[in-house]
Amino acid sequence: MSEIKDLMTKLDQFIDDRNWGPYQTPKDLAISISIEAAELLEDFQWISSEEALQKNEDNIREEIADVLIYSLMLCSKLDLDVKEIIEEKMVQNALKYPVTEKV
Repeated sequence: MSEIKDLMTKLDQFIDDRNWGPYQTPKDLAISISIEAAELLEDFQWISSEEALQKNEDNIREEIADVLIYSLMLCSKLDLDVKEIIEEKMVQNALKYPVTEKV
């Protein structure tokens, strides 16, 4: 089992153990991703990246984890293969933003 699928299985079990499934709708998970991303942005607001990392590294790590957790939960809820959708998006991005020769 891949590491991502293993994480998703652990998350699904965590949710099932607490009977949170009915509250984990795609809409609410998408909202939660946005909220956690906004909380991550707060750590960087009005200061340089270096200063933010110096002052807020622990919280930055926690907020990134929250964004990733909710994203994986949404993929699980929608029965999406994380590796597949990322690889598909990378192909799209490569077509949209081709490598140009350096002058």
